[in-house]
Amino acid sequence: MRVATGQRLAGQPVNKDVVLSALLNAGSLVIGFPDYRKAAQRLARAAGMPYADALIHHFPDGETRLRLPELLPEYIVLCRALDHPNSKLLELVLAAATARELGARHITLVAPYLCYMRQDKAFHPGEAVSQRIVGTLLSQWIDALITVDSHLHRVHQLQDAVPVNPAINLSATAVMSAFIGKQLDTPFLVGPDEESEQWVAAIARDRDLDYCIAHKQRFGDKQVRVSLPKADYRNRHIVLVDDVASTGHTLEAATLALAAFDPASISVLVTHALFAGDAQARLRRAGVSHIWSTDAIPHASNALHLDHLLAGALDKCRNPRTVQGTT
Repeated sequence: MRVATGQRLAGQPVNKDVVLSALLNAGSLVIGFPDYRKAAQRLARAAGMPYADALIHHFPDGETRLRLPELLPEYIVLCRALDHPNSKLLELVLAAATARELGARHITLVAPYLCYMRQDKAFHPGEAVSQRIVGTLLSQWIDALITVDSHLHRVHQLQDAVPVNPAINLSATAVMSAFIGKQLDTPFLVGPDEESEQWVAAIARDRDLDYCIAHKQRFGDKQVRVSLPKADYRNRHIVLVDDVASTGHTLEAATLALAAFDPASISVLVTHALFAGDAQARLRRAGVSHIWSTDAIPHASNALHLDHLLAGALDKCRNPRTVQGTT
């Protein structure tokens, strides 16, 4: 078996943490990508695994050259958030295929944000069911999957969307709960729509906090109406909690509705910080004081790290019986 122990490509700086991790866990390797390097390095440290970069060069014609370490162990973890996914998916396939050629026998994908999970049916004739197609594509190249708060609707089990075993869909609520406890005393949690209730309720139970769930009506991509239930919002520190902020229109509508009750403050806490376009600026204008997110997607609002949560799940993917020919 060929093993990478603190191995680096030409041009990579020596990292003492990588060398130490390699001594602790020489039979595995976390491979990160330039756009997600810091979070992937945190994961490697938390899991006690060595780390290396996938080196990527983009040619003027849009094609990509990808290079991995020359010697790989049998167990590989590819770590990358799959926001803005189209080019990232192709680079992920290039990395997985190359890892196989270099000796990897088991590949775990850690994708804290997993793309294309929303469209689980064809809403109009001829539409691609992207969840099933992308899930099948990934399953052809990886052996196990770890993600966080995947945006599933009618398909409730991640393994039904991405047919690998295990396919682990973690919840960030414990990390969020611990973070809120350090920021505010007895905040009032508000879910901006019915889909957010599972996250809001879990945090509220953990910290014994008041919470409520708003009702959302959507009239288009940018037109949203949010109705709040009757509650005493005045002079309360409100935290709007959701799994993903994309256009931000739902959170913006909820903020405007809450502002009418003169709360002490309004903050936003989400797992996935997409914040397309001017979403963050609109939330600030609406009256949001703080915008917090996990590092599932790199963003200026990142305040919570998921490395220990993800590292704990890696143990479930490393059963030697899942690697053919080992005991």
